[in-house]
Amino acid sequence: MIGFLRGQLVVKQPPLLVIDVNGVGYEVEAPMSSFYALKEIGSEVQILTHMHVREDAMLLFGFVTEQERALFRELIKVSGIGAKMALGILSSQAVDEFCAHVNAADTAALSKVPGIGKKTAERLVIEMRDRLKSWQMANPQTNSTSKSSPGLVTSYSHSAVSALVSLGYKESQAESLIQSVYEEGLSLEVLIKRALQQVKI
Repeated sequence: MIGFLRGQLVVKQPPLLVIDVNGVGYEVEAPMSSFYALKEIGSEVQILTHMHVREDAMLLFGFVTEQERALFRELIKVSGIGAKMALGILSSQAVDEFCAHVNAADTAALSKVPGIGKKTAERLVIEMRDRLKSWQMANPQTNSTSKSSPGLVTSYSHSAVSALVSLGYKESQAESLIQSVYEEGLSLEVLIKRALQQVKI
C-alpha cells in the first residue's frame, strides 16, 4: 500500500494530479477541497493517499487532510457509493458539513451532490450515522467547538482501531475500546495496550 506521496507537483487538472517522486510520475485523483489547498505546479507537495484496486485498474486517490481520507474510506464502504461518488461528496461538502447533514438526516442537502438521489441520500444517513458517532474522539478542537458535527478519527486513533481489528475484534468493539481509553499525548503502543487491558478488566 502507498500511504502518502512527497514530490513535485507537475500536473494539476481536476480531478487529476501528477506528482513526480524521484523521477516517477504518480497519477492521483483528488477532491476539489484538496485541489484548493495545494500549491501551484512546480511546488513540493505531500499528499495522503488511498490505493483502490479494481479488476481492471489500480487507482490512487489523494487527500490533503486525514479527515478527508478517513471519510473517503468510510464512504466507499456504503452500498452504492463508489470511489468517484465519494470524491464528489468531498468536493461539494466539507467534512464537518457532511457530518452535520448526516446527523440531522438532511437528505435534501445530501441529494444536492451530483449523482446522489433521494434513496442514496437516505442510505448514507442510515449507514453513516452510527459510524460518525464513534469518530467523536482524538480531536479536541472539533469537540470543543462542535455544533452538530462530530469530526472524524485521526490517523493516530484509526491506526489503533485497525490494530485491534487485525487481532480479531469487531470494528465497532475496537472503536469503543479505543474511545474509552484515549488520552491526548499517549503513544500508539500505549493506547493499544490500555485498550487490551480494558478487555481483561
